[in-house]
Amino acid sequence: MIFKRKREATSFAAIVTELEGAVAARDGDRTGPAFTAVMHGVQSASDAECHLAGPRLAALLPAFPPTGPRPMLAMAAGFCVERGADPVACAEPILGGVQQDLLDALEFARRWTATGAAEDELPEPDEKIIDDALTARLGGDVYEGTRLALAWCSIEEWQPAALAVLCRSAEVRRRHASAILPACRDLAALERHDLKCLAYALAVLEEPLVVLHRPTGTGFEVRIGGIGDNFQLHTLLAHVLVGGGHVPGTAPSAESVRLATDPEPAQGRTGTIATGAFELLAPNGERIWNEGLPDDIPVVEGRRLLVLDEPMYQRSWNADRFFPHLPGSAELTRVLTADETRTWFGHTSPGNEIRRPS
Repeated sequence: MIFKRKREATSFAAIVTELEGAVAARDGDRTGPAFTAVMHGVQSASDAECHLAGPRLAALLPAFPPTGPRPMLAMAAGFCVERGADPVACAEPILGGVQQDLLDALEFARRWTATGAAEDELPEPDEKIIDDALTARLGGDVYEGTRLALAWCSIEEWQPAALAVLCRSAEVRRRHASAILPACRDLAALERHDLKCLAYALAVLEEPLVVLHRPTGTGFEVRIGGIGDNFQLHTLLAHVLVGGGHVPGTAPSAESVRLATDPEPAQGRTGTIATGAFELLAPNGERIWNEGLPDDIPVVEGRRLLVLDEPMYQRSWNADRFFPHLPGSAELTRVLTADETRTWFGHTSPGNEIRRPS
């Protein structure tokens, strides 16, 4: 939840209209108070008002000053999405802002590194670092330096709005996620920002997997969607394959499956425990970690290929899903023929190379 809900307020549409007019007129004297009114008003607006206001607030982002509080405006639009506004209508301006600030933050890092000593570490993302000396070091004019520095300092503030649209629409993820993910991972690799949630949401897959079960020599095509991490994937594969009677083992509990798939998010953390049924492996025998993502599964011949083996030891984990508002799915679309299965196994390492010591 981006904001806590308060009492219903009236005329939120008029407040948004005033901000739209101020931004269109490029009137700074009007924009500041109108922006403040929106930030206060959205917290007490009704669901119906938020439903209408979300796309309007998101549409203001491209025209809002890059050195202004754009992430806060995005948060207001994201809050409206949480309250029922159309995530598809809000996504492009929000995620466009995310992508631009990711690129600007990376440019900040490039310039900082290029103009400093080798041992000069990147600064923490805190606006206290922004001064005349910093903008001079970045080169270009003061406005550009300030814009890059603000992107470096505020990129994490975009996450709530980005998650609001990404976790509520597969269409949003399909349209936008792959273009933004590389920059997100590049910035996260610099180890100055916590972008795990954003990176995980951008990496959510909606596609079929080829799944090979080595102990039985069988193969399956399983279509997955909305799965936030491999703990959730592991649970759902066990549900489909073990619970469906296709491979031996112990099926996950009905409650762990519900937590992975229920459209309604759990209210807080639960004590439900899921138990691992498989060892998840890449085709070359390397382990696919439960802590990782379905996106970690390698692509072979145009398809992601996952190998399941007997678990080396019993694993268990909390069954709550990574994204409470994003229900996962795994559907067995077909059992592969024996010939198809042999062909796919031909792309894997032999069994005696698959098993790795812990």
